[in-house]
Amino acid sequence: MAGAAEYYPPWGFYYKVEFGISDNSNDARFQSVSGLSVEYEYENFREGGENRFEHKLPVRTRYADMVLKRGMLVGSEVINWFTKAFRDRDFKPTDINVILMNEKGEPLRTWKITQAIPKKWQISDLSSIENAVVIETMELTYRYFTVQ
Repeated sequence: MAGAAEYYPPWGFYYKVEFGISDNSNDARFQSVSGLSVEYEYENFREGGENRFEHKLPVRTRYADMVLKRGMLVGSEVINWFTKAFRDRDFKPTDINVILMNEKGEPLRTWKITQAIPKKWQISDLSSIENAVVIETMELTYRYFTVQ
């Protein structure tokens, strides 16, 4: 008989993000990951003589931009990659794995993001009256993802 834990949805807080351009284990730690979303664009087609409805035909898939947030990291290969893109216009696509893990640290599900490139990089506001960690937000665009 399978364990009871297999029948419950997994927790969404134990994960890591692996970049193809980084061997730095600190580059795998993020506060949040969003944008793992895909949807179809549809085209409406009206049939002559039929006024009760329109046919909706799938045309192409559209993937949302991926947004990663973490406390600012000094010496990050991922930030060097972002800097080269924004400063030097040197866009080198990389693949990314977002790996959801179980309580034993074993992979439960992996989202393989293909050909990601930087889109936006943002640093949280600096304020002398707040005691807060500096958060960097990285937005990426990519071709598609697959689920393993």
